Parts: sequence; C-alpha cells; structure tokens
Amino acid sequence: MKKIGMVSLGCPKNTVDTERVLGDLVSSGFSLTQNEEDADVIIVNTCGFIESAKKESIDTILEMARHKTEGKCKQLVVTGCLAERYGQELLDEIPEIDHLLGVGQYPQLKNIIDDTSALSKNHVATPAEFYESYTDRLLSTAFYTAYLKISEGCSNRCAFCIIPKMRGPMRSRSPESILAEAESLARKGVKEFNLISQDTTMYGFDLGMKDGLVRLLKEMVKVDGLEWIRLLYCYPTFLNSEMIELIASEPKICRYIDVPLQHTHDEMLKRMKRQETEGGVRKMLDEVRQKIPNVALRTTFITGFPGETETHFQHTVRFLCEMEFDHVGIFTYSDEEGTTAFDYPDRVAQEVKEERRDILMGFQKDIALRKNQERVGRVEPVLVEGFDPQENYLMTGRLTSQAPDIDGQVILEKCEAEPGEIISVRINQAADYDLVAEPIQTTVSP
Repeated sequence: MKKIGMVSLGCPKNTVDTERVLGDLVSSGFSLTQNEEDADVIIVNTCGFIESAKKESIDTILEMARHKTEGKCKQLVVTGCLAERYGQELLDEIPEIDHLLGVGQYPQLKNIIDDTSALSKNHVATPAEFYESYTDRLLSTAFYTAYLKISEGCSNRCAFCIIPKMRGPMRSRSPESILAEAESLARKGVKEFNLISQDTTMYGFDLGMKDGLVRLLKEMVKVDGLEWIRLLYCYPTFLNSEMIELIASEPKICRYIDVPLQHTHDEMLKRMKRQETEGGVRKMLDEVRQKIPNVALRTTFITGFPGETETHFQHTVRFLCEMEFDHVGIFTYSDEEGTTAFDYPDRVAQEVKEERRDILMGFQKDIALRKNQERVGRVEPVLVEGFDPQENYLMTGRLTSQAPDIDGQVILEKCEAEPGEIISVRINQAADYDLVAEPIQTTVSP
C-alpha cells in the first residue's frame, strides 16, 4: 500500500480541494502520512494567484523534490492553480516532477498514482472532471469547523485577477450535493460552516436560480447539529436586500459578511473592471448596518493598482476611516501576466504600494482596537478552539464575528470547556485584534 503525503498551499478553496483529494485517495485504499520522509508519493497542491504565492509554491515543490533522493518518495505530483497556469514551464524547469495536473483533473489522481507508465511527465489536458460529491472529504481543519465550497470558477472579469483563466467560468454545485455534504459533516461533529467560492453571492445564477444563495441557506439552517454559518467572498454588487434580511432574521447565520471591495474611487473601480460604484457600495453598507445590528464587516483593498494616484489613495483612506470595518486585509497590487491590468500603463512604484498599504493598516489598527474596546463588558457566544499553539497554557476561541485564520481570536481565562463547545463568555479586555474573556456558564450548545 502506497503512503501518500500531501502539501496544500493557498486559499481555503484549495484546502477544500485537498481535503476532497485525500478522501478520494483513502477511499481508494491508499494510506496517508504527515511525514514527507515516509511518503512513497508526495502531492503538492499549489497556488498561483499572485507572485508571492507562486514563489511559495515553487519553493515547496523544490523542497519536496529532495525526498526523491533523500527519502522514500518515488513519485512527485504537482497539481492546483500553478500547475494549471504554468504546466509546461514547471515540467521543463523541475525534472523531478513525475506528474502534473491542473485544477480540473483532481479526480484522476488516484488512477495516475497507480499507473506510473502511461502519464509520467505529462501535463494532463483531458476534459475537466470536477468533484460533484464532497461527502468523502477528509477534513484537515479541527473537527468542529469546515469550509464549504459552493461553486467553482468565476465569471467576473476583474482586471487584476487570473482566477477565471485558471479555474474557468463559475459553476455552482447543485443544492442537493451541498446539503448532503453539510449533513454528512454535521453528523461528524462540524458545528461551524464557512461558505466559500470565488463569488458566493452569485451562487445559483448559472443554474437559473433566483436568489440561489438565499434558497440554499434556508435549507442549510435546517441541518441538525449545524450552529454557525459564515459568509465569505461575497461580491458587493449581488449582496441584495433578500440576503441581508435573511442574515438579520436567521440565528444560525453569523452576523458577519466578507465583502471584498478592492477600491473605493469610481475611476479606479472602472479601471479594475469592477461592477460596483462607490455610491452602490455605500448604499449596500448602509442597508446592511441598518438591518443587521452589530454586524461584523470584513473587506479587502488593493494599493498601487496601475493608475492609482495620491488623490485616489486618499479617497480610500477617507472611506476606510468613515466606514470603520471590523476586519480589513490590504494587498499591494501584483502584476500578473494574462490579466487585463498586465498591459496597463502608469505603474506605481513598489515602495509606494507598500507605503500606502502600511498607512491603511495603521488606520485600521486604531479602528479595530476601538471596535474591540466597545465589546468589553458584553456577553457573547464563543466557539472554543483549545490551547493556543504559541502559548500552550492559554485557551482560545472565536466569536461569530471572527472567521478562522484571518481574523482575531478570544483568549479564554479560567476556561474548562472542551474544543468544539460553544460557550457564553464575558469580554473583559481588548487588544488591537484579540479579546480576553472568561466563561459565565458551562455551555450554550451540546
């Protein structure tokens, strides 16, 4: 029996792909190992979104390639976004790669690992075979939380983004397959689902569904054992009144919305080929805050997009300070070949991009601290996660307003609850991004 080691890089959508591959391999009779030195086959699921991700992927491939000479590894398989984008280049430059597959060939992995003769050194270009059923997923997250991918690909054409060319147009999974996966994971103890896709609010459009995400969520909240549903990657143009009202009225849907904006000035939004305008965004945010009290809003911005002037940037600064988002990610523009923006003139110097990023994050740090201080004294539910890996004596957890891996956490004092429990806590202290709290009762949920 071959032992499989797998390294997953990139975003949560890649994580789900990796988990589905691992489940497929285990159900096909392969065994898994977390120690690459013991692996007969090593799979690297790569990310190719921006330059830093590409570098990390290449460095990881080269590191894993060492195990072909220093360890037991007989096959090195590279898959994912970088493989889709630079297949032949990777094969030419890294001869240690035995098999290379794009994002549409994940279901073929188990056959390729078994048949080493026919496909060695080939970039597999057969028709895409996306997984429809995800019930065999092998979770790499903690047992109580999972990402739930509801669609593949993207039909937007943002000027800075290569995703549509790597993963194709948006294809929604059927509601039946999503609900089956949710029920399967809930039976295994998952309490928190984080919904992900390239454009979550567009779910169902390609299936001819009106308000597809609303309809899906109304069925998901009926799943026994499921307690929190959090919405990530919500394109602002399609965050409509029906969706906002459902979040406001349904207790199982976290009052948390991740709505990437990327910029705020209409001239820059047009250059980015975004569908929204500043006026539309403001109207949407006003409606969200009016209808969903205490909602947590997360967004992202890009600094240094080609043509961004100081006037454009200061516009974003004012917008950020006025809107006071709970969580913000700031990225410097990455020049990616194959995107519309790759050929744009009026480049912004790297040091200017970084300076603008740091300025925005400085303002956001003050906003986040102030908003955290407003929580002191409140009683809120917390999902207990266990001991902090950096500080083994500290228990930690997350509020409904804190998504895993990207937002802050709650440090729990005098806590004897088990990981996976949802308990009520009183918030006693606030830091820039984290909170300190103590339990006021044993559990909120079984």
